[in-house]
Amino acid sequence: MTGIEIGAVAIVLMLLAVYFGMHIGIALMAVSFVGIWLLKSPELAARMIGAAASDSIREHLFGVVPLFVLMGILVSVSQLGRDTFDVAQRVFARLRGGLGVATVAANAVFAAITGISIASASVFTKVAVPEMVRHGYTGRFAVGTVTGSSVLGMLIPPSLLFIVYGVLAEESVGRMFMAGVVPGLILGLAFSLMIVLMAIFTPGFVGRTDAVAIEPEPLARTLAKGAPVVGLVVLVLGGLYGGIFTPTEAGAVGALGALLIAVARRRLDGRKLWQTLIETGHVSVSVLFLIVAASLYSRMLALSGIPAAIGTSIVDLGLGPTGFVIAYIGVVLLLGCIIDSISIMLIVLPIVLPIARDFGMDIIWFGVITVVAVEIGLLTPPFGLSAYTVQATLRGSSIGIRDIFIGTAPFVLCMLAVLGLIVAFPSLATWLAYL
Repeated sequence: MTGIEIGAVAIVLMLLAVYFGMHIGIALMAVSFVGIWLLKSPELAARMIGAAASDSIREHLFGVVPLFVLMGILVSVSQLGRDTFDVAQRVFARLRGGLGVATVAANAVFAAITGISIASASVFTKVAVPEMVRHGYTGRFAVGTVTGSSVLGMLIPPSLLFIVYGVLAEESVGRMFMAGVVPGLILGLAFSLMIVLMAIFTPGFVGRTDAVAIEPEPLARTLAKGAPVVGLVVLVLGGLYGGIFTPTEAGAVGALGALLIAVARRRLDGRKLWQTLIETGHVSVSVLFLIVAASLYSRMLALSGIPAAIGTSIVDLGLGPTGFVIAYIGVVLLLGCIIDSISIMLIVLPIVLPIARDFGMDIIWFGVITVVAVEIGLLTPPFGLSAYTVQATLRGSSIGIRDIFIGTAPFVLCMLAVLGLIVAFPSLATWLAYL
């Protein structure tokens, strides 16, 4: 067998293994090891495992993973999500579909201090869905809004997906964070506008479309609820964008700030702190193991010649850069129907990044496109990880998974429109990153 044939068989076997339930990291590691063995020798395959582990996670940068994960978990423990939604609903309650807009706004703010979509989906399912249903919104619209807007957690920095992409593409994580700000705000505004228009033109789907009467509350109390969230956002993102902190230092400062908030609010005792640290370790080790596996996978692909062969084929077909991007987005959207976001990035980026570079594409812009595309997969059946997270959090509600997917359909269409906008106008993703 030629190197390209071995690489192609390895990719197919790896996809089948993931589809039938094997952990993505194990599948990448096993297939890559066997592939290098067949391409070169078992001795080189064994040495490359060690080299991949050493080269992948020895950098100071990788401290950002456990620190931002710890910050996100502490924020959830502190119940800042509930306070964020309370403040947002007081601001937007007078709009048509106002509680839906409040959910989007709260998710956007929450995203700036967690960076994990699943965390946002879990928190706001508990907080926003009961409140929206109580005020007369339909169950489908309520869960659809929570599920749809949860994807902001992976686009508005700090974002775990941007960290993974930065590592795989060997790009600055700080620049990737900056690149996500404008697209994240555009997506949040697009969601909000869509909700208002839906309330006007499809009232049967939304349910209640008039203003919601919120019990009055002293302004000082409302401000007190919002202060910890705003303070943490300003501390982390202000320090990061102001050049005061590196991404790793920003994660450390944010984790410390979230810890102090949790202690001050009396939400953290010894047992919860231990559980928080254990959960942080589980998530961080899982992510870092995936990065090691992806590094070995990239080396196997490079030895096989697959990326170069695909690049040559694209040139021969005459697709050009635009055709390549459209085809790439289509593949990512299809993969999003069956596997999770990080797995998609680990599988496809080692193949497509060399091709994108050959076309002279801006790799930061390409990363924003990638993150938006894979996030759409969190909302699409049959996999739809965010949708299943919401269903699991509802715990016995009459709202089923079919209702959740129907409710998220408008948000998927909105995300596709925003993705097209970013493809057409790359400066939306790059101008802030290069300031």
